[in-house]
Amino acid sequence: MDHYNNDTPNQMSRRQLAKLAAASALGLSLPIASASAQSASAETESTLARVRRTKKLRIAALVGEPPYFTRDPFTKEWSGASVEMAKDIAKILDVELEYVDSTYGNSVIQLQTGKVDLAMALTPTPQRALSIGFSHPTYLHPYGIVAQESVQASKWADLNKPEIRIAVDLGSTQEMAARRYAPLAQITAFATRDEVMLALQSKKVDCAVFAVLLGLTAVKKNPSIGKFSMLTDPIVGLTSNLAFAKESNTDWRDFLNVWVDYNRDLGQISGWILDSLKLSGIEASDIPSDVVF
Repeated sequence: MDHYNNDTPNQMSRRQLAKLAAASALGLSLPIASASAQSASAETESTLARVRRTKKLRIAALVGEPPYFTRDPFTKEWSGASVEMAKDIAKILDVELEYVDSTYGNSVIQLQTGKVDLAMALTPTPQRALSIGFSHPTYLHPYGIVAQESVQASKWADLNKPEIRIAVDLGSTQEMAARRYAPLAQITAFATRDEVMLALQSKKVDCAVFAVLLGLTAVKKNPSIGKFSMLTDPIVGLTSNLAFAKESNTDWRDFLNVWVDYNRDLGQISGWILDSLKLSGIEASDIPSDVVF
């Protein structure tokens, strides 16, 4: 049998106000205030705290981007330099590694929307820095060209001619470098790197600008597109970094910076890069002598 409260509305209001006043005087937290505090706490949980609480590190995995990321089509296992870096970070944190399929462009959006905790092998640009954060540099990534033997070019000035046809992948740092140092050339930006390779193979262009790791991997995958060589005067290179979502708490950023500095100075990051190149059949002897990661 239910029991009904016979208080009138005015009496109920007066009693509720009296209870609120008493609780406030005693410094007690009411249930609604406690719920608000818990909600605010959940909203401000840092990335590092969430990763350690959930026991899961989600990384943006770049499909078809050796030597950083390679996925076996049969076993679905991931390998590559960035994968080894992510595994080491996950091991230190004692968490499970989760791969989220991505691209360079999508990884920035995934960080902003909380879909991933970490992106790898990204070059910082002023535009990207407006929306995401970056760690200290993992390594320097200089640029060169892939071209047939008939194309004699060792300096940027050799490319900066109206008759030279250059291929780049749209929106990449390769495109930025080419337009900066060879503005007189005929530069065509293709939507994908596969299209760049096809343009080289069909001889629709004379050469393509590549960052060294990508260029070496492309030539090993398809030798018919030419050979890779460094460009000098100047030697142009941008850094490769880890990327993460911006937040007021700096624990995640500080941890990643220490991790990067420690492994870079020990030579471990260079070791992971060289090992990943071997997966594509590239030996140390295939790397130009003037390349320093």
